[in-house]
Amino acid sequence: MTPPVSGSGQSQDLYDIVVVGAGILGLATAREILSRHPQVRLLVVDKETVIAAHQTGHNSGVLHAGIYYQPGSLKARLCRTGKAALERYAEEKGITVGHCGKLVIAADSTELPALEEIRRRGDANGVPGLEMLGPAGLRDIERHAVGSGALWSPSTSIIDYRSVAAAMAEDIRGAEGEIKLGAEVTSITRKGEHLALTVGHDTVAARHLIACAGLHADRLARMTGAETEEQIVPFRGDYYTLTASAAQMIHGLIYPVPDPRFPFLGIHLTRTSDGRVLAGPNAVLALRREGYRRRDFRSGDIWSVVTAKGFRRLARRHWRMGMVEMWRDWNKRAFLRAVQRYVPAVESSDLLWGPSGVRAQAVDPDGSLVDDFRLGTDGAFLQVRNAPSPAATASMAIAGHLTDQAELLFADLV
Repeated sequence: MTPPVSGSGQSQDLYDIVVVGAGILGLATAREILSRHPQVRLLVVDKETVIAAHQTGHNSGVLHAGIYYQPGSLKARLCRTGKAALERYAEEKGITVGHCGKLVIAADSTELPALEEIRRRGDANGVPGLEMLGPAGLRDIERHAVGSGALWSPSTSIIDYRSVAAAMAEDIRGAEGEIKLGAEVTSITRKGEHLALTVGHDTVAARHLIACAGLHADRLARMTGAETEEQIVPFRGDYYTLTASAAQMIHGLIYPVPDPRFPFLGIHLTRTSDGRVLAGPNAVLALRREGYRRRDFRSGDIWSVVTAKGFRRLARRHWRMGMVEMWRDWNKRAFLRAVQRYVPAVESSDLLWGPSGVRAQAVDPDGSLVDDFRLGTDGAFLQVRNAPSPAATASMAIAGHLTDQAELLFADLV
């Protein structure tokens, strides 16, 4: 057992590693570290009272095959290996994986070249079974869908990420790791050879820190004094849920050809592991870091975004697109038109107000939306700086990557 250290006149337990964040990335990373180094004393902390409270528990549950991502990028490499690892883990734990497949549909002929580029990327990334289809071929798979052509990805699947996170938490506790919930990290200071974290009303001492803090990644980095230029911008995505009768029209996953300027995939139709079909999401600026409702507002959160140089440049560059997304968020008829481009039979009465999520999107000072995963290091600090979709799919591969980095960075780990 790691010996205690003295601080503030009292003895404190010293952890080898503290992982901040009990979403799927933090849990997967803690689990991977303990599986390789069972002697490590490890603690996971999260400010929420339940695990998977935010991005992990608010996504649509897609296991992405890896068709979109630039070949050679972290997303491309980790998505493919992470999906395979997660499917093996799900089988081991008895978690259902729905092998429903996905159609990426070109609504008209002008989108066909972009669809061909997605096919090229998917082939380069080793995605199996990809097939280009014409209008008749896509209707053979989704008979209510329309379009000038489609890319069929039969290996795209669905899963319940909350169940995955719960299984990972059980593994951590079984390996004598600790999980402390309802414990917000409010300060991080260096005390000699270890770090002192103010966690709720307590102080926790750690040799090393791994932050998988999602919507608060930039704030955690600033607490440590790490140099980070990115600003986390929260984008809210709202979904509608199809009525039970309308849901029968959708077999699997129906996606548009994404706009290459943005790391968002556009409004799509997604069958979930519990049998629902979701339509969405849009992408609008959330007025609170965890602002799942339109009325959620926190002045400090919005001020930190609008005063950031990168966000102002982003807003000037793409304000028209932002207005379109806002209009579609508030106007159900506009949202319906986006759905009907691919499934005309869906009517307004088929759309019921559904769940929402908030995506942690890093923005660089030049106003660029960071597309790839960013995983950074700084002394005793290892951080997930940007991990949007397909981070949940890639979670076990990201965990392996972070653990590899930890073994290099933390000399006393091995």
